[in-house]
Amino acid sequence: MSQFKNAVVKIVREIPKGQVVSYGQVALYAGIPKAARQVGWILNRFGDNSIEALTVPNQQIPWWRVVNNSGRVSIKGSKYSANVQKELLVSEGIKVKKDLTFDIEKYRFIPSIRHLEEVGLETSYIELISRKIEYSSRFKRK
Repeated sequence: MSQFKNAVVKIVREIPKGQVVSYGQVALYAGIPKAARQVGWILNRFGDNSIEALTVPNQQIPWWRVVNNSGRVSIKGSKYSANVQKELLVSEGIKVKKDLTFDIEKYRFIPSIRHLEEVGLETSYIELISRKIEYSSRFKRK
């Protein structure tokens, strides 16, 4: 797998049950801030029957915890429907409305700086995104 794909998988596996991140957040934490769409493509390839999913050690990739930054389930082009993603989120305690929206800030996962360093981000990049991205000001200190 590519370094970016490895980073995406690692980041998504770190999202705790009952919390979410946006596609753009994952791209940012993986070191390529404008790659939200690519994050979606990567997650779409890791279905239950994917050979890649079988070769990635140690657990399922909780793709359903990655959502649109506006707080909306917006899955497209997947073998899973938006309603399947909604059901998975609801089963983890996230209150999703009938129109597939929810309060993303209430459930947004903000990783610690240690997590970001473990993904391989350089300190200078972490400092840069801490100044530029609204929710990154809440990065938990080590």
